[in-house]
Amino acid sequence: MSQPQTHRVEFIGNAKTYFGIWIVNILLSIVTLGIYSAWAKVRTRRYFAQNTLIDKRRFDYHATGGQILIGRIIVVLGLAVLAIPLVNIVAAIALFFALPWLLNRSIAFNARMTSFSGVRFGFKGSYGRSFLVFILYPILAALTLFTTYPFSARATHRYIIGQHRFGTANFGFDSPIGPFYKAFLFAVGWSALVLVVGFFALGGTQLLYTLAMSQQPGGQPDPAFIWSIVLFYVVLLVAILPAGFIYQAYLRNAVYAQATLEGGYRFHSSLSPVKLMWIALSNAVVVACTLGLMLPWAKIRMARYLADHTQVHAAGSLDEFVGQESEKVSALGDAYTDIEGIDLGVAI
Repeated sequence: MSQPQTHRVEFIGNAKTYFGIWIVNILLSIVTLGIYSAWAKVRTRRYFAQNTLIDKRRFDYHATGGQILIGRIIVVLGLAVLAIPLVNIVAAIALFFALPWLLNRSIAFNARMTSFSGVRFGFKGSYGRSFLVFILYPILAALTLFTTYPFSARATHRYIIGQHRFGTANFGFDSPIGPFYKAFLFAVGWSALVLVVGFFALGGTQLLYTLAMSQQPGGQPDPAFIWSIVLFYVVLLVAILPAGFIYQAYLRNAVYAQATLEGGYRFHSSLSPVKLMWIALSNAVVVACTLGLMLPWAKIRMARYLADHTQVHAAGSLDEFVGQESEKVSALGDAYTDIEGIDLGVAI
């Protein structure tokens, strides 16, 4: 009987190589008035996929620029209809109800275009479930002032992960609501704490009074008031921006902990909210100071951090599992392709 194994995800890409891909993508996209951007997207995804390894086995991305371009043309034509008077009302309603189908097709396309060790991923969602998780649940969350948003987030992850497969092996996801509320409350708590502390530190009551007086006819705000407004926006930025990274880190850790793959496979993520925030913010500063030239370095840095803090726990040998799935998929042959049908290549 095979012994349980733990594999750390590796990312072996480097900024120098990716910079060459990135700069060529930009130049060709400019020269072709944006048309080449479809091929640029494929080159970028393929580079990151092929440099992501588990137990020395690589991921890969198989889409072509032509598929992405056709999908974009269809989307652009659809949006153009929204600009036609009278017709746009009907088109907007049609788009509202078509959105779940489009999202399903997009997720399915990206899954089928991705492989690991030669075995493709797959996704088979339903329109009804898609409408619930992408349309209805977010609306209900908004109506409850987002106090029920964690339920919507859990439903979305349960749907997307649970409908994916690797070869013929199905993924699963079943999580209690607690971890989702934990991520949500930590993020909201950070924002609330910073706003309260910042409000009183800036003399919030006096700030509001001065603002009200400045709206009176002939009222002129003094320079100190203007600086207070600037500082208030700084406080607002500190309250909101880190909250997003706090939520992302806790949510990713929670989702990976509850995701499974048939055959006894589980996953683990150990992101630190502080570390994730530091990498993201320092990346943004470096990219801004170099007028965007360090963007490839920033992307490589983030990809490496995410990979280094991700693990796969296998019940047995990864070689045996991948080999078995490869044989099962090959046995399905053309029938498997026929069942999947033709995809528009809409990539979101």
